Amino acid sequence: MTIQEIKEQTGKTAVEALVKSGMKIGLGTGSTALYVIRHVGLLLQQGVLHDICAVPTSFQSAQECYRSNIPVYALDSPCIKGRLDLSIDGADEVDRNLFCIKGGGGALLLEKIIAYNSDSYCLVVDKSKCVESLGLVFPVPLEVIPEARVPVTQALEKRGLRVTVREAVRKVGPVITEHGNILLDVLFPKPVNPPEWEAALVQIAGIVESGFFTGIKPTVFVGDESGKVENLCR
Repeated sequence: MTIQEIKEQTGKTAVEALVKSGMKIGLGTGSTALYVIRHVGLLLQQGVLHDICAVPTSFQSAQECYRSNIPVYALDSPCIKGRLDLSIDGADEVDRNLFCIKGGGGALLLEKIIAYNSDSYCLVVDKSKCVESLGLVFPVPLEVIPEARVPVTQALEKRGLRVTVREAVRKVGPVITEHGNILLDVLFPKPVNPPEWEAALVQIAGIVESGFFTGIKPTVFVGDESGKVENLCR
């Protein structure tokens, strides 16, 4: 199977296992999440699902929901009341404790708000995303207030971290998030404790949020090239 076929198969498996009619669900951002959204839309069209209220985590996922005829709401909508039954998203890296890095698509702030306000959280990944230690190969994204770029970079470099500003594609300058901030990508020189760093990073003035996700216990669906999908729970 190609990587896209693995993502599609794994996303469909997660949706069919976890999404039930009447649910309030968060729908993630990125290439894997698109397959999740499309399959939810297909099941609604077929009548297998009904009465789904979706909260997308980005403009990209909202647009895909509209194309798939999935009803879209905000987290503070009266019918959502700030709490979701389930959120499904992809991840950039997942370790053996099922801690993860997210934010490769630049939507980590709303992704975390939605994930941490969900009763259940599901990650959908291909096997290549499973690693021993987070942040050694794939950087941990940080959403940062633009005016704080220099002091935040200095504070991180003093801690021995390698910091780069994420540059935009087909636009001169840095990536600007949907909340008007910039992204710093951080690599660690050696294995770290993700929960400790998730707590520590947001204590640095100017960092809005980090791409470490350790505060919620996920179910992780992992697909491989054979077509097998494994369900991991912490």
